[in-house]
Amino acid sequence: MNSPLIPKRQMAVWLVLLAAAGTFSLTMGARQSMGLFLNTLNTHTGLGLASISLAFAFGQLWWGLTQPFAGMVADRVGAGRVLVLGVVLVAVGTALVPFMTTTWGLIFAIGILSAGGAGMAGPAVLMAATTRLIPIEKRGMATGIVNAGGSFGQFVFAPIAQGITAAAGWVVALQSLALFSLLALPAAWVLRGNSKQVGPVTAGAPKSETTREAIARAVRDPSYRLLCGGFFVCGFHVAFIATHLPGVVASCGLPPSLGAWALGTVGLFNIVGSVAMGWAVSFQGGRWRMKSLLSLVYATRAVAVLLFLIAPKTETTFLIFAAVIGVSYLSTVPPTAGLVAKFFGPAHMATLFGLVMLAHQIGGFLGAYLGGKAFEWTGSYNWMWYADIVLAVGAALIHLPIREDAKPREVAAAA
Repeated sequence: MNSPLIPKRQMAVWLVLLAAAGTFSLTMGARQSMGLFLNTLNTHTGLGLASISLAFAFGQLWWGLTQPFAGMVADRVGAGRVLVLGVVLVAVGTALVPFMTTTWGLIFAIGILSAGGAGMAGPAVLMAATTRLIPIEKRGMATGIVNAGGSFGQFVFAPIAQGITAAAGWVVALQSLALFSLLALPAAWVLRGNSKQVGPVTAGAPKSETTREAIARAVRDPSYRLLCGGFFVCGFHVAFIATHLPGVVASCGLPPSLGAWALGTVGLFNIVGSVAMGWAVSFQGGRWRMKSLLSLVYATRAVAVLLFLIAPKTETTFLIFAAVIGVSYLSTVPPTAGLVAKFFGPAHMATLFGLVMLAHQIGGFLGAYLGGKAFEWTGSYNWMWYADIVLAVGAALIHLPIREDAKPREVAAAA
């Protein structure tokens, strides 16, 4: 009797994963490819590297700021409407970039429209929608697959954007990225729904919290604050690399195409890292502690950057470095999202994970902006790499005190 339902149930799970991962792939691909145009925008506008970096940095910050608010709206009115608006804003903002010739114009197109739209269609809303629609035993792997979708977008779209630029110019490349992002619109129907559809996890659980109560409880939790601190460091690393890795390539006198392939390699190997981390989070019901996995990821980054600094700067070095960084690039997302869900449940997941993403993007703002300032001040990116190493070691250490055991509220509910 039940056997015909199993394939349908599995098909529904894969449809949800395809919609969420596809949306993240298209919005992240367009967003993470923007670093390829930094030097071109500088030449086109004459604004200076620091001013251009400010627009990119504001985009990092705004992407984070929109996510908790987008999460609150998605928890109330449904993820589908939020995703539609987000995808449209990504397309409009990306298409407007070539027409902006001032710092404020670039901040508006890159920082407010495109980044804000990507925040609305970003991890907070997508992970929450996936968590709500996926069975609990599959959530760890599911978040890894969704996260890998963003990496796949970076892997595919960075070389495509570079190829279109070489063939038809950078303006056409940006317009093409804008059109590609609109392909995510059908996914909004699949991911529609809100937190009211999430029932109580255990019988006898306390009555539902309001959003304000959930936020207050999270902010009081030391483990949640440490998680936000670690994700701040992740944002610093990711934004600096996504924005300035092509500039690092250029400063070493290597061809611009290497910058695109390096970003693509980061995206490709992040698929491996994200899926592997999702599997590790889910393996045997969570055999490995998520906080330990996070510490390992940050320690790996510190070692990778140190070895990159002392190695000769060749094309092979850049691609190997990109591969190693790629494995750890956004593999922090599945265990971080998993810890938020474990601590507070799925009902306010979009809001609470959105706040963690805000911490991530505050770090992203500093990584993108200070990268440009450091190059203007010193003529190299070395001091940014030094900061990367110190912050990565710090992040590896601050995850160790996180209490991953059941929270008092959950224990009381289970009792």
